[in-house]
Amino acid sequence: MQKHVHGLSRRGIIAGAGSVAAFGAKAQSRADNVGTPPSVISNPPRQWGRGAPPEIYPDPDIIIVDPAFNQYLLGITAIHRVWTGFKWAEGPAWSSEGRYMVFSDVQANVQYRYIWETGRVTPFRDPSYNSNGNAFDFQGRQLSTQDFNRRVIRWEHDGTMTVIADQFEGKGLNSPNDLVPHPDGSIWFTDPPYGDSLSEGHPDDAGGSTNPAGLLNPRIGAPDAGLIGGKKRELPNSVYRWDPAGRLDVVVTEEQLPDPNGLCFSPDYKTLYVISTGKGPGDPGPGGGNNVFAFDVQGTKLGGMRRFTDMMVDGVKCGPDGMRADVFGNLWISSNAVLGYAGVLVFTSEGKLLGRIRLPEVCANLTFGGPKRNMLFMCASQSLYLLQVQTQGAAPG
Repeated sequence: MQKHVHGLSRRGIIAGAGSVAAFGAKAQSRADNVGTPPSVISNPPRQWGRGAPPEIYPDPDIIIVDPAFNQYLLGITAIHRVWTGFKWAEGPAWSSEGRYMVFSDVQANVQYRYIWETGRVTPFRDPSYNSNGNAFDFQGRQLSTQDFNRRVIRWEHDGTMTVIADQFEGKGLNSPNDLVPHPDGSIWFTDPPYGDSLSEGHPDDAGGSTNPAGLLNPRIGAPDAGLIGGKKRELPNSVYRWDPAGRLDVVVTEEQLPDPNGLCFSPDYKTLYVISTGKGPGDPGPGGGNNVFAFDVQGTKLGGMRRFTDMMVDGVKCGPDGMRADVFGNLWISSNAVLGYAGVLVFTSEGKLLGRIRLPEVCANLTFGGPKRNMLFMCASQSLYLLQVQTQGAAPG
């Protein structure tokens, strides 16, 4: 074994003067990088997962834009990749009673659970019928949207399933995407067409707007396509409110907000935030502009629509998908963007950017979980990431 002194072996020390000089030149060229921890944008980039070196505190991929962000962060923690190998991870939701986090791998057609006590990820529902968004209501029951069956469902405590909504005015829904419960028992959900595709559900029957020429066969590999839920796209994109009495109403129209996607309430339930994403399958119009909008909740209706943020950071457009509010009213919004801006953006309730969490993958959705609801779970395309914070999620799940 060769003994090393300051990075040089004894054999290296007694080498020629030219070798020593060469080493010194290399060391000098690296001087500017000494003490700089690797990040998602460093070269070489930061390593993740098992076998990676320990992370340094504070985490270099937590970017402080406004000093006020510090109060919501724990300095002695880091972003961890806790699992990987998914196709498109989405829809995280925390069960406080079960102490697990459920989420969807939409394209793989499997729903998973992250179990708190063991840190293991196990299949939960397979098939999941391309489940996308998930939530838990105020009674602890799991709510899910199913892209394949184009409907919203609820899992009861006895293991049975209740269909919340699968049609509006006699026409099948598009593909419900995200959903949030309200303390009054209502469920609010978005209905864009992203699941009307081969990868995340099934396309329309021949002649439908996602299969106008009929070249795609929705039943190849999916013989039950269309047996439950809509067979063809029949409705515009909308945001709906489902009443516990069974009534379903449109609260945001496609003309107001094209391609609604993620949504969440403010902690006091006086504001509903809705994300407008890009053009979906079969859309006749240009689609949304990847902005986040806020609405005043006026009983069972909405008013006062305004743009909350355009998701522009340093001249980079960061595409939003899912979001959650914390108890202080801040919005934690997922970001689909180039490396260095992919991850999570955090805004005050007034729309001021506080900070960023950089991930090595684009982020689809997030939720707060853990026994104290102070762990931020981030579903980022192929992987699941976790960060301990100094705030709590405002809503159950």
